[in-house]
Amino acid sequence: MNSTSALPIASPSFALLGIEPWRAAMEFVSHKLTRAHPSPTGDGHPVIIFPGLASDGHAVAPLRAHCQALGYTAFDWGRGFNTGPKGDIEQWLADLAGHVSARIDEFEQPATLIGWSLGGIYARELGKLLAPKVRQVITIGTPFNAEADHTNVGWLFRLLSGSSPHIDPATSRRLRNPPPVPTTSIYSRTDGVVAWQTCRHDAHSASASASVQDIEIDGSHIGMGWNPAVLRVVGDRLAQRPESWKPYAG
Repeated sequence: MNSTSALPIASPSFALLGIEPWRAAMEFVSHKLTRAHPSPTGDGHPVIIFPGLASDGHAVAPLRAHCQALGYTAFDWGRGFNTGPKGDIEQWLADLAGHVSARIDEFEQPATLIGWSLGGIYARELGKLLAPKVRQVITIGTPFNAEADHTNVGWLFRLLSGSSPHIDPATSRRLRNPPPVPTTSIYSRTDGVVAWQTCRHDAHSASASASVQDIEIDGSHIGMGWNPAVLRVVGDRLAQRPESWKPYAG
């Protein structure tokens, strides 16, 4: 756990960014060659996966297939290509919450929300708006604890959304507060897209909830959706029983 205000934070180096595609490809090969890590059979509860910026359901297909293979009912957010929020952010989130809520209502059990990169911001905010219907939130490479744009994709966000990725103080405080449900953040210090420090909860958030956990893995940003270490963490978290939640032990 950390506080992003303790030390200056910079975006990942361009060297790390430049080798992201190669590392992601190697992680995909590792995913295909690695024998599945034993995980308890799933209970069938719904899992909704939110893709990162400039990606869609195809990008999270390996993660979705992994969840389905474990015995969960997994599907992507159902809104196609993620170009970032449009217009009034509160209304945009309310519309997304309504869309997701309708899908969750088809099931008797609360849902797990998993978000990759920017998709993790959606998962966390919907975890707050839809708390009674949400079992847990898992984010993967999501920079929720930031006071500025500590990424290498600010230009892409501006191109796709037509707005600036500027984070005002009020929004920053809001984003760093975890949902009122078990929340796991998976991050990598060798992430070439977002600053790893912004993917960890600060000390206040950590002390406020025993079910908030940050888990470090070794991997790229682009390849996190099929990184074997990420898939192991996800499988472990999905299998946790709400009445007997245990921290990930690795």
